[in-house]
Amino acid sequence: MATSIKNPHTFFNFQEKGDPRSLRSKIDKLSTCFLAIASVSSIFAASSIAALLLYNFVKFCEQGFLPNILSDAWLPSKGKYGFLPFIAGTLWITVVAMTISLPLGFLTAIFMAEYIPRKLYSPVKSLIELLAGIPSVVYGMWGLMILIPLVRDHLAPLIGGSLGEALPIFRVNVNAGFSVLAAGIVLSIMVLPIMISISEEVMRAVPMEYREAALALGATRWQTVKTVTLRQASSGIFAGIILSFCRAFGETMAVLMVAGNVATTPSSLFDPAYPLTALIANHLLEMLSTPSYAYALLTAGFTLFTITFSFNVVARLTIRQLRRARR
Repeated sequence: MATSIKNPHTFFNFQEKGDPRSLRSKIDKLSTCFLAIASVSSIFAASSIAALLLYNFVKFCEQGFLPNILSDAWLPSKGKYGFLPFIAGTLWITVVAMTISLPLGFLTAIFMAEYIPRKLYSPVKSLIELLAGIPSVVYGMWGLMILIPLVRDHLAPLIGGSLGEALPIFRVNVNAGFSVLAAGIVLSIMVLPIMISISEEVMRAVPMEYREAALALGATRWQTVKTVTLRQASSGIFAGIILSFCRAFGETMAVLMVAGNVATTPSSLFDPAYPLTALIANHLLEMLSTPSYAYALLTAGFTLFTITFSFNVVARLTIRQLRRARR
């Protein structure tokens, strides 16, 4: 007759120290506590930054500077803080960077996810990760030593001479090399790893069964990529584009070194520009010594914060709509 074992630990003379369920419960509570602290800390940090910028924006308005905020007059000695040249310079450089990096990053991600030979994947992936790890000041030095002479001595005479009369965007008004184009090229290289990595990962996350089903129905490989992979990964690809845009929009050091930093609104790719981030970095000492300067520069930071936050909100809403449409 079989012996009934009510407690296997007692049967094998095994003494357990404490109740394992109680221990797991304590670990779960401790983990929850740490996660809650981390979440609250992140929310507090973001809220404190937003509050600081908003407070100084209100002070900026109280000083009577708001009516001139969208003018092109930057004369701090006369109390004129016009941000139009800096906002325009930031948008010019960001649009140029995204125009260059978007097709390159998108096509590279498709190649990495669908077509690349296995032997090439690791070295190419390592190269992309290396690009992501290079400090921005190194990109700026590369742009200063290589790209500025290239734009000044070759691209500006060639493009401006052939297209400048017909298309004002290519007109060479000042040929010093420090320009929207130079800054846009540097930024495009800097944001490429973000766009490639995110787009590739979301494409690889598409189940293989979907691809196999399309191929079984007679679709070519490119048709499968176009109608199945890209459709399923569209929301993730769009998120990668927005993250790349925000990265380009907020870059400081590399752009500061190659954009030219002239407080005028650019009208051509070869004009110098002065982004908002470079404005803040260049005038930190004045901010510490003059209250009105501090209000103006923190208002520039508030402008950057607001634009970036708005793009993130629009991106989330768009991604939600894409996911609903895909279903």
